Amino acid sequence: LDGLVWRSRTTEGGLRRRVNYYIKHLVVDSNGEFSPAIEWITEARDPKLVCHPVVAMVTDMVWSRVAFRSFLFGKTWFLFTLCVFVLSQSVLKDVEHDMAASQAATDQAEQRLVAGQEDVVVQAENHVQSIRIAIFACRCFIYVFCLGEGLAYHAKRTLRDCRNRDFVRFKYARIPEYFSKWQDTTSFFLMLSLFLMLCMEPIFHCAGKTDGGVIFGEDCAAGQDLLFTYSVMSTLATLLFFLLLTDLSVFSTRVSAFVLCCGRVVSEVLLFLFGLTFFVVAFACAVCTLEQDNPDFDGVAMSFLQLFKISFGMFSGERYDQLEESPALLAAIVIFVIVSIIFLTNLLIAQLNCAY
Repeated sequence: LDGLVWRSRTTEGGLRRRVNYYIKHLVVDSNGEFSPAIEWITEARDPKLVCHPVVAMVTDMVWSRVAFRSFLFGKTWFLFTLCVFVLSQSVLKDVEHDMAASQAATDQAEQRLVAGQEDVVVQAENHVQSIRIAIFACRCFIYVFCLGEGLAYHAKRTLRDCRNRDFVRFKYARIPEYFSKWQDTTSFFLMLSLFLMLCMEPIFHCAGKTDGGVIFGEDCAAGQDLLFTYSVMSTLATLLFFLLLTDLSVFSTRVSAFVLCCGRVVSEVLLFLFGLTFFVVAFACAVCTLEQDNPDFDGVAMSFLQLFKISFGMFSGERYDQLEESPALLAAIVIFVIVSIIFLTNLLIAQLNCAY
């Protein structure tokens, strides 16, 4: 790529030097079609190659003059569905909890009503009902449009790959070729999470079963049984939504390179966590063989949890003071801190530098 840049030996006006970039065949091929060079560079996943001035110039030119508008139009719908999802699952939920506290106060007020207070109680009840209606409307929008669009997209891509026999091998199974892109895989799991949320939607299970005449409520036996599992699926769907949002990093070449670097060092972080888990298990089993009566290290499971807290700085100072009552336990914890925090953490830093 350095050979595609020509720099003049003379300056113009004593300040500037002419530079020519020969990028024709990075933009179009011999047939006049769009060149696959950018796609090949992306598949190489090399941060240094992506940051090369020639590649940066080509991608910025194609992005600003050709792809920006179409990409922005496609992502506008995704951003809108994300906002609706967050509104229904996070924002309005918090507002509802605040209004529930106010509703409890109004319920107490109903027991000692005097003239002139009826309007205040009715206004509070209407406010709660409005929030429940807004939550139900937003969730229906997500289930119909976002989930429906996902079902149609993945059904179409799966059928097309099966018809063309385009498969890739994953472990011992063959899957449709389009799953080789992490965006499509993440989108599939997002669709699956939304489908499970639809099946466990507390509002649907509590239809006609709530007390007090609350419409679209979740306070029934069936809804409460599913509420925790539903919240887990909602949390997973939220994380997948924001993971897909990283596609917007293409607005900046530097940000794209940063995201690419993050993807390359994930394997090093996983190796660090594997090594940390090994030492945590080893020391958890070791401290349980000691004659000590510290309640924080009573059993392998409790010791495992506390050692992880020590590794992540979640172990309080007061509990460190209690370790002085058992010198042997204190010595074991000191060795664990040296191995896990000092040795493994600095080793992780060295690995990340080499990977970068």
